[in-house]
Amino acid sequence: MNYFEEEEYTQTKFDVKVWQRLFAYMKPLKKDVLIALSAAIMLALADVAYPLLNLYGIDTIIASGDLRYLPLFIGGYVLFMILISSMVVTFIIFAGKVQNYLAYYLREHAFKRLQELPFSYYDRTPVGWIMARMTSDSRNLSDILSWGLIDLTWGGLMMIGLIVAMFVINVKLALIALTSLPALIFLSIYFRTRILKAFRQIRKQNSKITGAFNEGIGGAKTTKTLVLEESNFDDFERLTRKMRDHSIRAAIFAGLYFPSIIFVSSIATALIFYYGGMDVSSGAITVGVLYVFIVYVAQFFEPVMQLANILARFQQAQASGERILSLIDTVPDIQDSPEVLERYGTMESPKKENWEPLHGQVTFENVTFKYHKGETVLKTFNLSVRAGEAIALVGHTGAGKSTIVNLICRFYEPSEGRILIDGKDYKDRSIGWLHESLGYVLQSPQLFSGTIRENIRYGRLNASDEEVEQAAQMVEADRFIDSFEKGYDTQVGEGGARLSVGQKQLISFARALIANPRILILDEATSSVDTETEKSIQKAIRTVMEGRTTFIIAHRLSTITQADRILVLDQGIVIEEGTHHELIRRGGHYHTLYMNQFKRRQIDLSMQNT
Repeated sequence: MNYFEEEEYTQTKFDVKVWQRLFAYMKPLKKDVLIALSAAIMLALADVAYPLLNLYGIDTIIASGDLRYLPLFIGGYVLFMILISSMVVTFIIFAGKVQNYLAYYLREHAFKRLQELPFSYYDRTPVGWIMARMTSDSRNLSDILSWGLIDLTWGGLMMIGLIVAMFVINVKLALIALTSLPALIFLSIYFRTRILKAFRQIRKQNSKITGAFNEGIGGAKTTKTLVLEESNFDDFERLTRKMRDHSIRAAIFAGLYFPSIIFVSSIATALIFYYGGMDVSSGAITVGVLYVFIVYVAQFFEPVMQLANILARFQQAQASGERILSLIDTVPDIQDSPEVLERYGTMESPKKENWEPLHGQVTFENVTFKYHKGETVLKTFNLSVRAGEAIALVGHTGAGKSTIVNLICRFYEPSEGRILIDGKDYKDRSIGWLHESLGYVLQSPQLFSGTIRENIRYGRLNASDEEVEQAAQMVEADRFIDSFEKGYDTQVGEGGARLSVGQKQLISFARALIANPRILILDEATSSVDTETEKSIQKAIRTVMEGRTTFIIAHRLSTITQADRILVLDQGIVIEEGTHHELIRRGGHYHTLYMNQFKRRQIDLSMQNT
């Protein structure tokens, strides 16, 4: 299911199954929920009983002028204030606790699933959609499942208690007060349905705006260099204008809804004043009873509005619930079989005692691969790589270089055929077993917020400070690290923004080295660095390639001259294969690529020297 389908599939009716699953996330919070609900119940009963205390004061003390019961009345007032205040404090504390823990559980489950999902999921799902699920949707759900449930309990009991109390005190006035109930129900359904529809549109636009924010911020440099500010602003303005229009529509309906309820409640109050006043004049009821009914009518409309609001919010939150559950329920395209999980464990709980040593022999047997939507990239591809061999992959963009290494890493799996690691289909081993022995250096280095030391240690979390520094020295990253005032404890900034591209690449290289991988992937690892930094990396590459199976994707052909084999690819087919010297002597496609690049490099150097 793609992004747009997930935005559209939300039902307008109440889906019990969705809420059953969502309420299941509250099981660990059962005790806190019960305390909060108990406080809401006590508060509802106190709100119903509170006017009866005033009834006693009016008819017993004021009407008779007898002040003997005044201390009892004052004491009752104090007890009610203490009871109401304590119940309010209790349900605020525990409902707040439920809200925050529930948001934590939802985000934890969603984030865990995001860690399990393969590259293919991120290929077809916008980042903005994912961000909206992890932030606003989880917040909406935790809010309605905590405060909404409490308010629903309070409002429902309040209505029942008020109705029972009114009929016990005076049936005639109770029936008069309830004549407005059908109008209230009609107004609530009418307005809340339209408000809900507007809010659904707001949520949909919010996801699109979040995605636009992400693209705008992430592509700020590209926007500046291509002078796309005005075009981007126009696109973003269209998105925000739609959200503004839907928000205004929702605000208009909400603004009309509240005055309509007040108008109906005013009519009911006027009827109580009229018929109740006549009964007071005739002596049929006391002034205290009239007072209680006036208060009850005013109180009665508050829970009605509250319940209508809560039920609408539950429907509104259902859209968030459906979307976040769709994320949690997403089945990874790549996952271990039950038999593999039983033997080797999961990513979170691996059974490393059962993991066989990985030597690094890689074999492609008649592998065919195509992405979810697109042409076939590899077709009946065969390749045999010995453990410790260095293989360079060369070819134009789209030739299949990255696809091959992504298949080796099991970021994707073959559509047909098999990939063997050490002679065994890697689907018969766990994903964790393979990834534990992988080192991957990307063309665009990705660092995380934190220190240089922390970023290098991500390669092996239990590495000592000495091992971290040794890995940095192997790639000669210590040269620039030592120049910083705080050295290895220097903050790299978000995404490594405080470092140059070359510095980030060296750190990412040290991060791969510290993991001591058996299979090393270098994906354009030197394409983003200057000549001096490239020399440092080349020196490190020659050191770490010894005894490791290495796959090198390189645009700079000068970086792969020492590879054991060079594969020249064209549309997923190996058109040339051999060492650098063999391919140069052959005078084929590789020779042409190398000579053209060599000439360009000589021209660049001569330009720098002039």
